Amino acid sequence: MANQDYVSRAPAKKKKNPRNGKKQSDNANTLPLKAKLISLLLILLISGFSYGLWSLKTDPSTKTPLIEPIKTTKSKTQATGNELPKPPKEKWTYVKDLATKEIEVGKYEVKEKGPYKMQCGSFRTAKQAETLKARIAFSGLEAQVKSVTGKSGVWHKVFLGPYPRKRLAEKDKHKLKRNNINGCQIWLWQ
Repeated sequence: MANQDYVSRAPAKKKKNPRNGKKQSDNANTLPLKAKLISLLLILLISGFSYGLWSLKTDPSTKTPLIEPIKTTKSKTQATGNELPKPPKEKWTYVKDLATKEIEVGKYEVKEKGPYKMQCGSFRTAKQAETLKARIAFSGLEAQVKSVTGKSGVWHKVFLGPYPRKRLAEKDKHKLKRNNINGCQIWLWQ
């Protein structure tokens, strides 16, 4: 395709407006009448608002406070300065009730159920149990594997503990959950 020279080309012809038959001007800077009216209205509104604020600022009636200060009268006891006024009369009786209230003190004992253990898995093969024990070790806890013979054969249980309180066991359970080791159960040590 050959290069076209746009600079030496003649200007485009003016087109006729189909509404009134007159030639349209190429002056793109002219605004329609609607835009001129809107901009004039905005200028009038902004200037009116500014004048209103200025008149409020300079009006002397807006300088005085709306609330008059409360005048206080000095009594004879306040004039001496050493005595305090009497406290107001109480409407409620709870202050007197608190002074005469007796508190019952009971002996409450928290019974510890015993040491707890947390079991995280039970497997048929020792290899699976050792794998889980290694994953628990990577989370920073020490697990034990115990082989138990049951009705259905030998099971290899992976557990942690003993814990003196259940709260300590739950703390480690949340630590294991953060390391994607789920399904641990907390039981009494038996």
